[in-house]
Amino acid sequence: MKEKNYPGRVITHYGNQLEVEILDGPLAGLTQRCHQKGNTSRLVTGDLVTCRPGSTNTGVIISQSDRINAFGRFDSGGKFKPLASNLDCVLVVIAATPKAYINLVDRYLVALRKLELDAFLLLNKVDLIDENKDQSLQRMLQIYGDLGYPILKVSAKSGIGFEALGRQLAGQTTVLVGQSGVGKSSLINRLGSYKSAKVGNLSQTKYKGTHTTTTTRLYHLKNFDLIDSPGVREFSLTKVTKQEILSGFPEIQSLATNCKFRDCSHRGEPYCAIREGLKSGVVFQERYDSYQNILGNLD
Repeated sequence: MKEKNYPGRVITHYGNQLEVEILDGPLAGLTQRCHQKGNTSRLVTGDLVTCRPGSTNTGVIISQSDRINAFGRFDSGGKFKPLASNLDCVLVVIAATPKAYINLVDRYLVALRKLELDAFLLLNKVDLIDENKDQSLQRMLQIYGDLGYPILKVSAKSGIGFEALGRQLAGQTTVLVGQSGVGKSSLINRLGSYKSAKVGNLSQTKYKGTHTTTTTRLYHLKNFDLIDSPGVREFSLTKVTKQEILSGFPEIQSLATNCKFRDCSHRGEPYCAIREGLKSGVVFQERYDSYQNILGNLD
């Protein structure tokens, strides 16, 4: 009997094998370990493929469909490393601990703008926030809120804010990104009402998150899908142009065309509209510093 091919979606990796969910036919909803044929490019979670299930529960991936989009990062050599594909939006997770840095969030936002992906911010561990001590975090939330970025506040521990989060995610495939230790796996567990993702503790030596997620995985949760990705402490931007960086700061980009000099660096030139925007409060100092920092790292 001739073996049949089926459409599928990559759920995660297991070394040299992939877990593929079959999307149609009598095997729809089942997952199968599959080998990847040598003539196909490196696959990531979310990729749509054609697979041929095997009788020993180990199949083979025949081909890959074109990606709508892909989220990933560049390695130290400047090569793009995709982590997930075919996404509707990206949820950038920050928390009371470990400390959130505006420059890291901005690096995500620059990358997502380039990929034309919608993003919103999620503050986890709201139950740990001390408004008197966490003033830098409050300032960060104020800045992004004023800029129009959607912000949701939740506690994976207590369940605060999860009804609104579920509404935001409904019907979408969303990838979670953020520093290690911000609680991405705990968020998935709370949303799924079961312990599906491994949870780690904060490192007591440096009070940074431990890397509990070592591979990217897709979870089916209620009426939406979430993709958990390995946490990162650094999110470097390479292979991006100055214009692409500027587009990640729309409030700065909107003023740049008003500068007197076409090649204005926005650092000290006269008649710089962005420097004037700083004085008037249209541009936040923290965002300007972050923009210049990212530009400086391209030099």
